[in-house]
Amino acid sequence: MQRALELARRGVGLTRPNPPVGAVLVEDGEIIAEGFHEKAGGDHAERACLKSAIVNPQSSILYVSLEPCSTTGRTPPCTDLILERGIHRVVIGCEDPNPAHAGRGVCKLRNAGVEVTVGVCRQEAEALIAPFVKRMLTGLPYLTLKLGITLDGRIADSSGTSQWITGPEAREKVQELRRRADAIMVGAGTVRADNPSLLPRPSKGRKPWRVVVGKNIPQESKVLMDEMAERTLVLEDSLEMILRDLAKRDVMHVLCEGGGELTGSLIRAGLVDEFVLFMAPSILGGTGFPMVGKKGWSLSEMPQLRFQTLEKCGEDVLITAFPMEE
Repeated sequence: MQRALELARRGVGLTRPNPPVGAVLVEDGEIIAEGFHEKAGGDHAERACLKSAIVNPQSSILYVSLEPCSTTGRTPPCTDLILERGIHRVVIGCEDPNPAHAGRGVCKLRNAGVEVTVGVCRQEAEALIAPFVKRMLTGLPYLTLKLGITLDGRIADSSGTSQWITGPEAREKVQELRRRADAIMVGAGTVRADNPSLLPRPSKGRKPWRVVVGKNIPQESKVLMDEMAERTLVLEDSLEMILRDLAKRDVMHVLCEGGGELTGSLIRAGLVDEFVLFMAPSILGGTGFPMVGKKGWSLSEMPQLRFQTLEKCGEDVLITAFPMEE
């Protein structure tokens, strides 16, 4: 299953509006075939895996990170193919989150006599498809808020300069985050101050939307002038309406890279699903720009987070956190 999850991660950022999925076929403890979902409309992971099998898979075990589909979409049901190939056992990471499909694939396989195990590496499998789950259940994309901050919570000095608070390892990690996302979001002030490209480098096939929230950005801005200008949206609606508009464009995962006012607005609206903070071992103080705008909360009302991971990233510290469930 770990290998199936590793394969699935290759498709992250490429499969929208479908989730990333990986599959591995094992016989006598040896992997004999593997595959992953590379893009919407292409073979699902199970079909890609079984196509590559060069032996009769009847005595093999199929490991798949997500419950096999049981209905016809752009491709035929994977459950039918599994039954056609005579596979006797299927091991699944997690169930399909779509209420219309959840459990149907498992039931279809079991009713046909296939031994099915569900929940192997469940936590990792569910984390992998979290953006798909959020969009499926709420109609909104999953939103990751990324910030590079100093020890005293500043994202820029008093002049608005923010390049570079964090080191090269952190900046490389940000490129990985961009490759995971379907859209990169910033406020108009960030575009005016930093003129970022917001593109993943290297792209590795990813072509995320770039979303600028606000107005009055210079016409010579990179997001309006470079080779991906047609993938730039400048929007002024409410944040929830902007996210719903992005969902209509098959966006499942938004990476927001600030600035402070946009960060504060997203937190107040309850639209942040994941916080990724790169904290540099430095202090700005004074009138440096705070990570969450100028409007804060009282001590009794301040948002609470739950730390998930804390790790070194070069000279910086990478903190991953989630909003505390009420």
